[in-house]
Amino acid sequence: MNREIKRALVLSAGVIFLILGVVGLGTPFLQGILFIAIGLTLLSIASVKARRWIELHTKRFPRIQSVVQKIEKQLNALIGGFRD
Repeated sequence: MNREIKRALVLSAGVIFLILGVVGLGTPFLQGILFIAIGLTLLSIASVKARRWIELHTKRFPRIQSVVQKIEKQLNALIGGFRD
């Protein structure tokens, strides 16, 4: 698959998960935090700016940062990385 098409699909999925996460914060049947975490992780794979933002905001919490890095590695293995 073309790299730009794959990147656009991952960015779209990330935005959709973020929207679902925000909706899920106000509804009892969606896990808002989970969807937000997945959305941010997908965005961090395809966007350097999102990756920097996540690194900046998880520095104070090493456990969260290690979990984010593990999830990012798994998603990179699943869908393929975008960084050279």
